[in-house]
Amino acid sequence: MRSTRTPAAPRRGRRNRTLLATTGLIAALALTATACNGSDEGTADKAGTDSSASPAAEGKVKIPAALADKLKERGIDVDKWAAGGWQNWDKDKWLSEAKDFVNPVIEGLWKPERMQSATEANKTYSTKDAAADQGVSDPDPAPVEAAAEKTPYHVNAAPVGKIFFDSPDGPKVCSGTVVKDVNHPGKSNLVWTAGHCVHAGGSGGWYRNIVFVPAYNDLGKSEAQLANATASEVAPYGNWWADWASTSNEWIRGGSDTGGAGATYDFAVLHVKPESGARSLEETTGALDVDFSAPSATDVATMGAWGYPAAEPYNGLKMFKCLDRPGRLSLGTALPTMYRIGCTMTGGSSGGGWFRVVGGTTKLVSNTSIGPLDNTWLAGPQLGQEAETLYQNMSKTYGGR
Repeated sequence: MRSTRTPAAPRRGRRNRTLLATTGLIAALALTATACNGSDEGTADKAGTDSSASPAAEGKVKIPAALADKLKERGIDVDKWAAGGWQNWDKDKWLSEAKDFVNPVIEGLWKPERMQSATEANKTYSTKDAAADQGVSDPDPAPVEAAAEKTPYHVNAAPVGKIFFDSPDGPKVCSGTVVKDVNHPGKSNLVWTAGHCVHAGGSGGWYRNIVFVPAYNDLGKSEAQLANATASEVAPYGNWWADWASTSNEWIRGGSDTGGAGATYDFAVLHVKPESGARSLEETTGALDVDFSAPSATDVATMGAWGYPAAEPYNGLKMFKCLDRPGRLSLGTALPTMYRIGCTMTGGSSGGGWFRVVGGTTKLVSNTSIGPLDNTWLAGPQLGQEAETLYQNMSKTYGGR
């Protein structure tokens, strides 16, 4: 499917904790979120961020010394990069290795109109990817019509947001979710998404200008209404730039346009910082726990997927969700099975979190990765030991920044 995975979660009140509640059984997962401290307004003014700031491109991008040194090591002219050279995609100089990630802040780059121009980064499942299927997959699920999330998003699903990035094909978009940082309680700046929302896989490298916008288009306005929307309505908590990103080595080596063998490890974690302001992301929007137990699909009654689908018939402006009993999808006997649910969300929802309720607590259990061309279902990776190791490394190495 269009890359459902491509490139893509809030709360209020100090005593409130972000959570996905159940209505009845797990059948009606609902994402509720509020800011940890202060009011429930959750506006850009409260976050101290103005996404309409003038672009640094009017002058020059400020590149920290450490990032400048990294660019120099790879033979990249730092002055040219800072002056707009980041827009050039020389394959020989496309940074690809895990250690090569660079993402200097370009203030004001992601203005509302540029966000609206971003298109989905497709990851479409192909029938040839099923060639190795040895009967581990369950039958295709019946399509589940995606339901629009209630507005305002900062009240109903604040930890969910959109991820914007630049690719060789122009601005792209995914979905993502704010997750807790186990080593820095209450102060998380971690965002969960798909690997293909940050790195092109085996044939490419790291994407650029990666930004997370929680509760994007808070009031769910139409394209016409957004023409006159304020920056705080488009980005109620402002823009959060990734100062580091990690994805699996399996995705970096084996990821492809149709997912490939890397799809079963198609997950990523961002560490972000606000374009302006000092509060942590969790203090601003709330955060969700991550479940690394990789439960069998047969043991889970319901999973819910949230995201911002951008390919037709959607336009990427509104948040949707799907709830279904998960099944299994196998891309090969040597690979872990993926979760699969019926869902009509399209590309742009890639990277969006999948949730389940564990002991009364809502936890992120997967993320949208791939889907078919007819947009009838979504599949996401199991989050087991490899995912937990990546998460712990991000938390311990970058979480305290």
